[in-house]
Amino acid sequence: MQLLHVDSAITGTQSVSRQLTANTVAAWVAAHPGTAVQYLDLAEKAPSHLSAQSMGFRTGQAAATEAERAENALSEALVSQFLAADVIVIGAPLYNFSVPSQLKAWIDRLAQAGRTFQYTDKGPVGLAGGKTVIVASTRGGVYSTSGGGQAMEHQESYLKVVFGFFGITDVRFVRAEGVAMGPDAKATALAAAANDISAHTAVQAA
Repeated sequence: MQLLHVDSAITGTQSVSRQLTANTVAAWVAAHPGTAVQYLDLAEKAPSHLSAQSMGFRTGQAAATEAERAENALSEALVSQFLAADVIVIGAPLYNFSVPSQLKAWIDRLAQAGRTFQYTDKGPVGLAGGKTVIVASTRGGVYSTSGGGQAMEHQESYLKVVFGFFGITDVRFVRAEGVAMGPDAKATALAAAANDISAHTAVQAA
């Protein structure tokens, strides 16, 4: 089994999402011996945002410059790494009501027609099914318990939609929210996340 561990938080050792992804990966490997782990740190090595030089995988045009060839190679490496994984553990802190731009840039490279989805006469169909995604979702405030909070949240909702678009229906969330609301709230959030980790890593991959 191949597991891809992805972090995107920019706060280094202060990051709650990095703590949770590390704990999730460790728990998964303990529960599923023989799992091989690859690590991708998007805060340290994020792909550039899509540009005229990096659009080759979308337009189908052959690369004409060295910059275009390098961008095409990066897109191919990232989507191949993603497709090779059976389980993907993603650290996704809430930044300004959504995901970090580094994480969005990675997802933009994965969204390749013919690789992770295809268009048909009945609409788009995901091609990357059969994977399990576990998202470590961290939030300074509390968004899940009210209609107003849920309307402001474009983190978990976005990730569930985009991975569903790729054909992945097994998307699990390890959630810690309220981590900026004082020591007691943070401790409660981390305890809830620990329970999520135990529950989600005990279940086999899709």
